Order: sequence, then structure tokens, then C-alpha cells
Amino acid sequence: MESLFSVKGLRVVVTGSTRGIGRAIAEAFASHDATVAITGRSAEQAVSVAKAVGGNCWGHALDVTSFDSLESFASEATARMGGIDVLVNNAGVDPYYASLEDTTIDQWNEIVRTNLDGVFFACKAFSGQLLSSRGSVINISSIAGRVALKRQVPYCASKGGVEQITRALAADWAEKGVRVNGIGYGFIETDLTAKITGHAHLGPKLLARTPMNRFGKLDEVAGAALFLASSSASFITGHTLMVDGGWSCA
Repeated sequence: MESLFSVKGLRVVVTGSTRGIGRAIAEAFASHDATVAITGRSAEQAVSVAKAVGGNCWGHALDVTSFDSLESFASEATARMGGIDVLVNNAGVDPYYASLEDTTIDQWNEIVRTNLDGVFFACKAFSGQLLSSRGSVINISSIAGRVALKRQVPYCASKGGVEQITRALAADWAEKGVRVNGIGYGFIETDLTAKITGHAHLGPKLLARTPMNRFGKLDEVAGAALFLASSSASFITGHTLMVDGGWSCA
């Protein structure tokens, strides 16, 4: 039974993994004996986090808004790890919380370029490696890809697009043995969300809106990623697993 959930020996790339959810996912894979590439815009930070995480990890700078950067990194990662089994597309930017009329074109472009284009670019850059290894892709979305959130038009559009990439690419690659799934997280306790979840007025409102009446933990998102990468999920593709305490069903 234990082998059903094993990720031992898998070669994993996690984009945007120097902090928050991405780091938690990288740590989870590393602690279960996978080889993990930890990436972020800063090479120094990526290398530092990789050393702190330990295990069979290494760090490298990566800009997911640049296809050239991703192509170059894909070649290096392949040379260093001998191939890629799992691509976790986590890199993203948060919403600006502005009405449409107050949202700038630059803000729209930044969010869509990172959250949506970055997923497409990464899948394309690593396509050869994933098709060769018959691996899997895990796209990190959020409840914003499933439900409307006020004052977050660019963010909701980007995450909705990620869910559609997940489904469409899963349909394309299913017969080639590559699974493509996603994780849609709700409000998770991280350093990035502390101002929201800990807010005197907003925090209780978010809890009331969440059927489980609590915020999620980082290891609950990381655990979902391990499951989707393992052989236990070998007949699952095109699915976004909601880790949101029931938000999307309420």
C-alpha cells in the first residue's frame, strides 16, 4: 500500500518554489526521496532555499514569463537530473484587489503573463521531457479559477485559464501517457496571506464563507501534490483537486 503513494526517485521541477505553497510542495517531494529543482527569480534565493530544504535538491533562477528562460532551464534540468517526471507549475502573482476601472493594463499583463502564459510556456518548454518519461503535470490554480471573487478580474481570468489548460492538455496528452491535473487552493495560512486571514474583519468573513470553518495548511496542499504525482493517481487526468475547505461547493 505504501508504494501506491510513493514519489521516491521522481525527478521534479517546481516553479516559484522559494516560499509559500511552492516551497511547501518542494519540501514535501524532497522529504519523500524525490529529486527536486527549486526555482525562483533570484538564483541566490533559490540556491539558499535548496540548501535549507536539504535532501536531493538544487536551486536555479527561473523567469516563467520568458519562454527563452524556460527552454534554457529545461535543458539544464534534464542534463542535471537525467529527465523530468513531474512539472509543478506554481509560479504566480497575487491579485491587486482593484475594480476593473481602476485596474491598469500593466497590472493585467503582469498577472496574465505570469499566471497563465507561464503555465503554457513551462508545459511547452518541458513537453519533450514529459512525453519521453510519460510523466505528469500539476498546475496550481485557486478557487479564483472556479468562482468569482470581487475586485480580482485579472486574477480570476488567469486562474480560469489555468483550469482550461489543465483540461485541454490532459485531453491532448492522455493517449501519450502524460497526466495533467491541477490543485485549486482556498485560503491557506502562509506569510503571504497573513494580512488577509488575520484581518480583524475580513478574516472572520472568510471563515464563515468556508464550510470547514478554518483556513488550510501548507502541508494539505503539498499532500495533494504528492498524491497527484504518485501511482495512486495513475487513472486521474484533467482534474483540478480543490483544496479549499468546501468553498467551491458552497
